[in-house]
Amino acid sequence: MADRADMTGEALSPEEKTKRGQRNLAIALGLGVFVLLVFLVTILRLGGSVAERAF
Repeated sequence: MADRADMTGEALSPEEKTKRGQRNLAIALGLGVFVLLVFLVTILRLGGSVAERAF
C-alpha cells in the first residue's frame, strides 16, 4: 500500500506517523492473539487422541 506522500505529494505529520504505528501494532497484536487462540482450540479439541493414533 502506498503512503499518502506517494499519492498526494504530502508528507505524513509526526502525529499521523505515530497513529499509524499504533494502529499497526494493534493489528499485529490482534492477529497474534487470533493465531494463539486457534492453536489452543486445536490442541484442546485434539486432546490426547493424537498420541493414540496408529501410524
